Amino acid sequence: MSAGPATSLDDFKKSARRLRKAFLKGEAGATDRVSAHIDPAKPLRHADFLHVIAREAGHDSWPKLKFTLEAASLSREERAERLKQALYFGQHWVTEKLLADDPTLKDDNFGLQVALYDLDAVRAVVAADAAAATRLVGVRSPILHLAFSKEIHRRPERAADMIAIAELLVANGADVNDGYPERPGDKHMLSALYGALCHADNFELGRWLLDQGASPNDNESLYHATELEHPRALELLLKRGAQPDGTNALPRALDFDDEIKVRLLLEAGADPNITVPDHPSGQPMNTIPSLHQAARRGGSVKVVELLLAHGADPDAVWDGHTGYAMALIYGNLPVAKYLVEKGHAHKLDRNEQVLAACAEGKTNPGSLDIARLSKEDKSLLTRLAFIPGKLEHMKALIAAGLDPNEPDDMGLPPLQVAGWNGLADEMAYFLSLGPDLTHKNRFGGDALDTVVHGSEFAPKRREADHIACARLLLEAGSLLDPRYISGCGNEEMAQFLEDWLAGSADEAGSPAIFR
Repeated sequence: MSAGPATSLDDFKKSARRLRKAFLKGEAGATDRVSAHIDPAKPLRHADFLHVIAREAGHDSWPKLKFTLEAASLSREERAERLKQALYFGQHWVTEKLLADDPTLKDDNFGLQVALYDLDAVRAVVAADAAAATRLVGVRSPILHLAFSKEIHRRPERAADMIAIAELLVANGADVNDGYPERPGDKHMLSALYGALCHADNFELGRWLLDQGASPNDNESLYHATELEHPRALELLLKRGAQPDGTNALPRALDFDDEIKVRLLLEAGADPNITVPDHPSGQPMNTIPSLHQAARRGGSVKVVELLLAHGADPDAVWDGHTGYAMALIYGNLPVAKYLVEKGHAHKLDRNEQVLAACAEGKTNPGSLDIARLSKEDKSLLTRLAFIPGKLEHMKALIAAGLDPNEPDDMGLPPLQVAGWNGLADEMAYFLSLGPDLTHKNRFGGDALDTVVHGSEFAPKRREADHIACARLLLEAGSLLDPRYISGCGNEEMAQFLEDWLAGSADEAGSPAIFR
């Protein structure tokens, strides 16, 4: 007796398992079904059979099929909340599915109508009740729902409606300098300008807010503009009067060795030697001088030349080290050589010599005097764990005495830093040392949650493989909380995690393949 059509998630999973078994037996029908959607010559995993089942059911992918079934069981209130999250995080496939199933869902609250750029609906609401333009919807006002929405990347053709909504809200009392606390009780506010220009990468709305008087000095936008893949937002903020002095923007630009952004900040008056105060949110800010930051972040000689030309002190000492020593400690040999050529070399103490020897890959670097190391030096592994190609350097440091589980100031141990950045070889090494996989960082995430989050938000490096990192953690015993999947906007990662839940570790998570 043949199985009837699948109607539940469990039915679809069983169908995938049946398809896999038939394919492994070489049954022609199964091979034809797989070939219609996937190259059968490639190594196949359980996820591929789930994908075939999803495609046969009329869906683009397994996560979309699963979300379709899950959404059907959600209450209307829960679906509206999920839509709000999708707009905030830019999970466009979730937005499209929810609205395709129920186009009226956008009308459940004014914040959704604003975030979706529904100009006609917004006009009607404000015409009937002008106070709606400033009334909170949840924790954010309407103009903040607009600013933090990433809908512009799904519907760029609605840009004119977006601006028209902004104009309508402001005409009815909305404040272009409005903000909301990132966490309950925070005194520091995340501004509308930060939401538009940096969180949503919505240049047009950010420029409009500045045109209407939004302050460029909101303690967030300048810093986060350095993180964007383009310099437009940073250049705009500086032209509109953003003051880089007293902010952490220059050190952040140096994190990415971005010569254009570094030059913009220096020419706007950023002091390369300034000591930066604590962040308004209460979180400690990076107080490192720019030369030291460039040295430890793998900065180029061109960037260092730029810093020195704008007055960076080559003899400054930070955390017990000169810029020259910092370059050697982090293995930035081109910068160290350049500083020697310019007459800025300094004698290294015993610990600095050992740290530099580890960076150079010397076979017997010696042992560190741990008691004499600063907190920063003890956290050196976390500073290196996000940089591709530093594995041998980190191994040498551990052999010299550094603790492989030492967290940074955000509670992230090297394992989690490597995982967030998707560095699988580094992840495998730290796992071999028996770390605590349940350790929670100050963001509240464990190792697996950090990897899932990184699959969406970490820099898109060529070396990054977040799925490999997730697989390593699951094989090592990390527990998969279903909420990691429901909150994940990376379809490939979501499908992998669903695959893991759908089958045994041998099927979905191990290096075993199916042909």
